[in-house]
Amino acid sequence: MQLMISVVSAAEAQEALEGGAEILDVKNPAEGSLGAQIPDVIREIKALASGRVKVSAAIGDMPNLPGTAALAALGAAACGADYVKVGLHGPQTRDEAVALLGAVEKATRGTLAVVIAGAYADFQRAGTLNPKALPGIAAAAGAGGCLVDTAIKDGRTLFDFLSPEELRSLAEEAHAEGLLFAVAGALAEKDLAVVQQLGADVVGLRTAACWDNHRNGRLDAERVRRLLAAIRPPLQGER
Repeated sequence: MQLMISVVSAAEAQEALEGGAEILDVKNPAEGSLGAQIPDVIREIKALASGRVKVSAAIGDMPNLPGTAALAALGAAACGADYVKVGLHGPQTRDEAVALLGAVEKATRGTLAVVIAGAYADFQRAGTLNPKALPGIAAAAGAGGCLVDTAIKDGRTLFDFLSPEELRSLAEEAHAEGLLFAVAGALAEKDLAVVQQLGADVVGLRTAACWDNHRNGRLDAERVRRLLAAIRPPLQGER
């Protein structure tokens, strides 16, 4: 399982790299769960990563606007994003979600970017699609992976809405479709062992990597280091 740390600037990306982050997830929390960051920041972080780690870019909690989503995805890919994450916030049916994701996949075809479809564990209160449909939707649209996150950031976590068994089932379904499976949603260090056991390929964190455990707080390299050690303990003799 790889450790993905959400960052909002090149300075935060440097902290994340020093702590051992394996994927830099560029987003803007002020614009939502999967809020999009401006192109210059994505480019700066891509340059900082310099091929050492992958860069993910969120393009928003997307309304049901396939053209808007496709254009945003192409922009993120052009800035060097290895993964382009699109939150399925607006689509209300499977067909709408597949159409939106299909437009994103077509727009990024020929680039190096992998499309990641995002759905929300707290779908009932957010008014979005049930995430249990996510692997099938992602596969039908030709996406490369899927992410289950929370839409409303109020301290409630992924596990407040989906059980480990439900998430394990989603991971198995995603893997059967050949998809990467990622999870996020106010997860803490204590949750990482469970996340790893349920079969996630990537775990995304921000709050737990900030020194004051606040989503909008300052990212801290030492906290990132501790999170990495929780999923990949150092070998004997390593420091």
